[in-house]
Amino acid sequence: MQAELLLQQRQRLIQDRLRASGRVLAVDLAQEFNVSEDTIRRDLRELAAAGLCERVYGGALPVSPGSTTLAQRVGEAPERKAALAAAALAFIKPGTTVFFDAGSTNLAIAEALPDDLELTAVTNTPLIAAALMDKPGVDLIVIGGKIDRRVGAAVGARAQRDVETLRPDLCILGACGVDIDAGLTVFEYEDAEFKRLVALGSASVLAAITNDKFGTSAPHRVIAGAQCSALVVEHDAPADAVGRYEAAGIAITHARKTKA
Repeated sequence: MQAELLLQQRQRLIQDRLRASGRVLAVDLAQEFNVSEDTIRRDLRELAAAGLCERVYGGALPVSPGSTTLAQRVGEAPERKAALAAAALAFIKPGTTVFFDAGSTNLAIAEALPDDLELTAVTNTPLIAAALMDKPGVDLIVIGGKIDRRVGAAVGARAQRDVETLRPDLCILGACGVDIDAGLTVFEYEDAEFKRLVALGSASVLAAITNDKFGTSAPHRVIAGAQCSALVVEHDAPADAVGRYEAAGIAITHARKTKA
């Protein structure tokens, strides 16, 4: 009973550390609690299995908040996403081919495209395709297949075959969690596979990130953080996280300040 009580106390403290600092390292926790690193790694495995953290090399990160469906996320924080979308437009050039990955912020970017901007747009997301249909300057290519309702897009075998021949100038990538070490991560395995195919086949990769995704992780990695060409972040994005991306040579653009 005493051992179990100590275990529960230690794991509650680990969760407290995660909330306070945004990440924990096994070696530091082992020293703090005067236990072995194996014990801490076992604690982290148990917490991860319970959905309370995400394991990464050497420690753990908080679970990404982006675990709901695309349809549920569309109505969340519209002003912040509109600000990110406005900033992202600077990366979209006339005459290029742009892939719009699944994501509520990416939907906002598609909706914000000027009507007179001429480009080829590719997407696997019905909601984004519907928004792009209203843009007279856009030649639209829709990647098909069975729609994963959680992702809100086609990400299975047919969709993956369809994108193998594409070489977009820009991939606007969606992600559930973003960390310079853990990379850009998502909750669904096939979604990660699909996103990776598109990102690696694109000349450049852009991600527009809300603050709540920084320093979090989901189970499946898409690409390393350093493989992004640019990040569009909120006006008050965490400076330490942004600084680590800038140090890796990634272009950072801040969105305008939104109303409180």
